[in-house]
Amino acid sequence: MKLNTISDKNGARHARKRVGRGIGSGTGKTSGRGVKGQKARSGVSLLAFEGGQMPLYRRLPHRGFINIFRANYAELGLARLQKAIDDGRIDAAQPITEQGLADAGVIRRVLDGVRLLGKEGLKAAITIEVSGASRGAVAAVEAAGGAITVRKPARAVESTAAADSESQAD
Repeated sequence: MKLNTISDKNGARHARKRVGRGIGSGTGKTSGRGVKGQKARSGVSLLAFEGGQMPLYRRLPHRGFINIFRANYAELGLARLQKAIDDGRIDAAQPITEQGLADAGVIRRVLDGVRLLGKEGLKAAITIEVSGASRGAVAAVEAAGGAITVRKPARAVESTAAADSESQAD
C-alpha cells in the first residue's frame, strides 16, 4: 500500500449540491426553492410562527423547576452489591468505600457520591461507607449483620467548608 493509493470507500463522501447552475442540472434558476415568497429568500425563520396567532409553545403553561445544583448520585442496588461480593470483585471482610466500588467496576463513576438502594438481596455482613442510603437499604445491611455509615457528599462538605471560611474572615 502506498500513500498515493489511499482513498475513501465508495459513498463515504457526498458531492456538494451545486444549485443555480443552469436548467439542465435540475436545481437551476430558483435552486430548488420554488417561486418567490418569503421562504424563497434568505434569512427566513418560520419554525414556531403560526401566522400571527400566539404560538403553541407560548399558549401552554410551563410548570416545574430543574435545580441545577442538585446532587447527582450513582445508584447502587443491594442485589448488585451482593453479586459483586459473590463474584469476588469486592472483599466483604474489608470496609467498602465509594472509590473501592468504582475501582471494582460495580459502579461506573462516583459522581457526587453513591446512594445505596433496595430492601433485600444482601446476605453478606459488610461495613460500607456511602453518601446516601434508603431506609430499606440501611435496615437490610443491619439485618445481615453489617454496619453502614452515611456521610455527607463531597459537594456538601466543600460548600460547608467555604461557608465556614467566609464566616471566619468576617
